[in-house]
Amino acid sequence: MRPFVTTIDSVTTASPVYPTDTYTAPTNIALSVVVTGTINYTVQYTFDNVFDSGYTASGGNWTNHPSLTSQTTSKDSNISYPVRGIRIIYNSGTGSALFTAIQAGGGVS
Repeated sequence: MRPFVTTIDSVTTASPVYPTDTYTAPTNIALSVVVTGTINYTVQYTFDNVFDSGYTASGGNWTNHPSLTSQTTSKDSNISYPVRGIRIIYNSGTGSALFTAIQAGGGVS
């Protein structure tokens, strides 16, 4: 899978959904958030089928990542089990966050 890189700020309160490859084993998804200024953010994942024709991120079932919830500094973590989508949410602040998700495997870079 190609890396997913996006920036959120007070104007962009939620990133687009990064769909993952649920057929890649092991899953191994690296997550990185680099903060500029003052921001509170949360990284979330979903088991919903993000490719379903009626799917909307705003109506999705999201779970907060256990170590990237309500964070205010630059952090990194990972997901080692299959999920169908990942995003970052801007909770509050005056800064921005550069979010990168990279899933190992998949053969295309």
